[in-house]
Amino acid sequence: MITYVLAIILAAAAQAPARDSLLAEGVRLAAMEPAAALARFETLLSRDSTDAAANWRAAVALNDVAQPLTASGERTRRDSLYARAEGYARRAVRLAPNDARALFSLGLVLGNLALSRGVRERVRMATEIRDLALRALAADSTHDGAHHLLGRWNYEIMRLSGVSRFIARSILGGGVFGKASWEEARRELERAVELDPTRIYHRLDLARVYVARKEVGAARRELRKLAELPDKFAADPSYRRQAAELRARVDGSQP
Repeated sequence: MITYVLAIILAAAAQAPARDSLLAEGVRLAAMEPAAALARFETLLSRDSTDAAANWRAAVALNDVAQPLTASGERTRRDSLYARAEGYARRAVRLAPNDARALFSLGLVLGNLALSRGVRERVRMATEIRDLALRALAADSTHDGAHHLLGRWNYEIMRLSGVSRFIARSILGGGVFGKASWEEARRELERAVELDPTRIYHRLDLARVYVARKEVGAARRELRKLAELPDKFAADPSYRRQAAELRARVDGSQP
């Protein structure tokens, strides 16, 4: 009987896709079909929850599935997906604390998850996001996503009113907010574009910084280049629409 059961187990194992092939299939699907990619990564995690790559890739895929859910009736599902993504990303960081991709995945998820949190919690999460971006860049200075994450962090902090930044620094424990600057926002996003000039999202956020700094010519140039890029990721059509709206605002401003 034991021999028979063992034979069944071995046969099932032989029929299951190998870890590397399943991971490769998920990676291939991740850009344009994040839900399908997620299924592959979660299959791997059902076999081995300590697979660091499967964890951070599952976190990013969940983030990408959740991001388009912007309608009010979709909020509960969206927040549930982000919470699952945070769990995977935190596990990935525990398993691989010096892996830039794992660190970035957690920062990415927290940035979206923070949007539905209270002010004090958002300040705490913003502080963690900056730390994760810096750790990711210390591990891999060529990680374009980490440069974007840090640039976006500076942009979002600098968009706050002076009063809001003061309250965050002095009352809510966000002392690190004082380190934010427009120069850092620009530098980090320009570096992200330099590392991956084909990424629509990099150019969109760089254009936003230029607009905020009233560098209209630079913003127009960036948005023109963005419009010429092909879609590479599932979220690109949404980013393209946001870029078109920004371009209309820019074209309506002074030269």
